[in-house]
Amino acid sequence: MSSMTLALLIFCSCYLVIMTERIHKTIVALSGAALMIAFGVVSQDEAFYSHEFGVDYSVVFLLIGMMVIINILRETGLFEVLAIWAAKQAKAKPFRLMALLAILTAGLSAMLDNVTTVLLMAPVTLAISKRLELNPVMFLLCEALSSNIGGTATLVGDPPNIMIASKAELGYLDFLLVLGPIVLLIMAVFLGAMWLVFGRNMAVAPHLREAVLALNPQDAIRDRGLLHRCLWALGAVNLGFMFHSFIHLEPATVALLGASVFMLLGHARGRSNETEEMTYLADVEWKTIFFFIGLFILVGGLVKVGAIRFLADRLVHVTEGNMAGATLTVLVGSAVLSAFVDNSPYVAAMNPLIVDLARSLHPEISDYSTLVHQPDIIPLWWALALGACLGGNGTIIGASANVVIVDLARKAGYHISFWQFFKLGFPVMVGSILLSAVYLWLVFLR
Repeated sequence: MSSMTLALLIFCSCYLVIMTERIHKTIVALSGAALMIAFGVVSQDEAFYSHEFGVDYSVVFLLIGMMVIINILRETGLFEVLAIWAAKQAKAKPFRLMALLAILTAGLSAMLDNVTTVLLMAPVTLAISKRLELNPVMFLLCEALSSNIGGTATLVGDPPNIMIASKAELGYLDFLLVLGPIVLLIMAVFLGAMWLVFGRNMAVAPHLREAVLALNPQDAIRDRGLLHRCLWALGAVNLGFMFHSFIHLEPATVALLGASVFMLLGHARGRSNETEEMTYLADVEWKTIFFFIGLFILVGGLVKVGAIRFLADRLVHVTEGNMAGATLTVLVGSAVLSAFVDNSPYVAAMNPLIVDLARSLHPEISDYSTLVHQPDIIPLWWALALGACLGGNGTIIGASANVVIVDLARKAGYHISFWQFFKLGFPVMVGSILLSAVYLWLVFLR
C-alpha cells in the first residue's frame, strides 16, 4: 500500500468516525495521529517538530493563552456586563440580539482573529442567553459562521490571508479594499437569511425581557479592582494582536505574555491555596487543545505524502489557459477542500502553484513583484483567499473557530452535532461562495 493511500485511508476513516459522533472527536484525532506516526506516514520528529507536517504550536499556544485570559476575566463579571449591555442595545429582542452579536463577532474577527474573537464572545452569549432563558446554540452557531466571514476581510483576520499576503506581496489595505465590500454583502445576506429561517420564530417571555432591561450592568461587576486592571491588560493584548507584525511577536507569544500578566493579576488578588490558584490552567479546554494537536498531525500526513499538493495542482491546471475558469475553479475548489481539511496547509500548497502558473503564462517577466501582480494572476489570489476562509463554514472542523465554539457550548451543557452544524454551515458556505463568484466576475473577470 502506498503512503498516499495509507494516509488517505487513515484520514477518511477518522473523518467518518467523527461524523458519526460515536467516539469523541479528540480520541479519534489523537488515534489517527498515532497511526500516522506508527505506520511511518510522518516521523516522530516531523509530527512534533516540523512546521510543515506537524503540530502548529502557534495555534495551540494562542488557544491556551486566550483560554487562561478568559478564565480570569470570567471572575470579574465582565461577560455579564457585556451581556446586559448587548441585551439593552437590542431591547432584549432575540433576533436583534443575535444580529448585534454576529456583527460584533465579524468586526472583531477582522481586527483580531476568529479564534480569539469567539473565545471572547461565547461567554457573553452564554450569559445573556441564560438571563433570557434562550437556547444559546443558534446564537453560538451564528457567531462561529460570522467569525469566519468577518475574518476573511483583512490580512490578519484568518491565517491563510497572512500566507497569501506574504506570497503575493499584498498589503493590509489591499485585502480591506478588495475583500471588505464582498464580506459586508455576505454578512448582510447572511443576517437576512437568519431572519427568514429563525428570526420570526424567536421570542422572549415579557417578564424576562422587562427584568433584563431593568438590570444595571454595573451591578454585575464582582471585582471592580481586578476588572480595571484586566481591562488595561486586555487592551494591551489586543493591541499586540493588531500590531504583531510591527513588534515582531507572533499572536501566540502575545497571548502567552497576556496570560502570564493575567495570572499575576489573579495571584495578586489573593488565593487561599495553590490548588485554587491553578484553576486558571485546570479550566483550559484541554480536549480542544488535544483535538487540534491530533488534527494537525493527521493533515500533516496528507501534506507529507503529497495529497494536498496533488489536489491543489489539479485545481490550478484543470482550466489552464482559461483564467476566468481557473479563478472560479480555485474559488470553489478551495472552499470545498477547506471545509474538510485545515486551510493553512492547503494554502501553503496552492501559493507556489499560482506563482508557477504566473511564470508559465509570463516567461518574459523576471521581476517577482511584477509577475505576481499581473492582471490575470491577481484574481487567483483573491479567489484563493475567499475560498479558503469562507470554506471553513462548511463543516464543524472546517475552521478552528467552529471547534472552539462547539467545545465551549459542550462545556456549558449544550450539544452541537456534526450534522446540526453542517445543515446550517454548508448552505451558508455555498451562498457565500456564489456571491464571491459573482463579485470576482464583475470586478476582475468580465
